[in-house]
Amino acid sequence: MLDRRLRASVERGLRPVGSSIRRTGITADHLTLAGLVMAVAAAVAIANGAFQLGLLLLALTALPDLLDGAVAKASGTASPRGAFFDSVVDRVTDALLLGGVAWYLAGDGGRVAVLPLVVLAASMLISYERAKAESLGFSARGGLMERAERLVMLGLGLLFETLLVPILWLMLALTCVTAVQRFAGVWRQASAPGPVMGTGRWRARRVARVTERARRRRVRSRRR
Repeated sequence: MLDRRLRASVERGLRPVGSSIRRTGITADHLTLAGLVMAVAAAVAIANGAFQLGLLLLALTALPDLLDGAVAKASGTASPRGAFFDSVVDRVTDALLLGGVAWYLAGDGGRVAVLPLVVLAASMLISYERAKAESLGFSARGGLMERAERLVMLGLGLLFETLLVPILWLMLALTCVTAVQRFAGVWRQASAPGPVMGTGRWRARRVARVTERARRRRVRSRRR
C-alpha cells in the first residue's frame, strides 16, 4: 500500500541524493550489500534483546534499500541483474530480521517463538505471488501489508516491547489478507478474455512460439 502510493514521489525526491552518491564512486550494489550487513547486525541485536539498538539498525537497513535504486538510475546502471540482486537481498533481510525475533522469543519458551517464522512464511508467499504473476505477464502489486508496512510494524514492535507479540499477530493477519488479495487479483486477470490475458511476457513468449512454428513450416516447404 505504501509502496504503491509513495514510491514515485520518494524516487523523485531521492534523485539528487542518488546523483551525489554516484559521484563518490559508490554503486547500487554497494548500497544493497551495506543494507544486508546492517540486517545481520540488527538480527543479532534483536536476538539478544537489544531492541533499541535493533530499531536503529533496522532504520539503517531500510536506508540503503531506498537509495540503491536512485543510485542505479542516476548512474544509468539499472538492470535486471541489479533488480534480481536487490530482490534476493530483500528476502534474506526479511528472514534475518524475523529470525532474530524468533530467537529472542524462544528464550522465553513456549510456542510463540514460531509466530515470527509464520509471518516470514506468509511474507514469502506474497513475494512469490508477485514474482510468479509478473513472470506470466500479470500484475500482483499492492495489498494491506507489503514489505514497507512490515518493516514499519516490526519497528513499532521493537519500540514498544510489550506490544511485540500482538503486533506480530496483526502482521500475520494482514499479510494473509494481502496474500488473498494478490491471489484474487491475479486470478481475475488470468480469467479475463484473451486480449487481456495475452499481455506482457506471456504474450511475448506466445508470439515467439507462433513465429518459430511459422519459420519451421517455411523451411520445410522450401526443402520440398
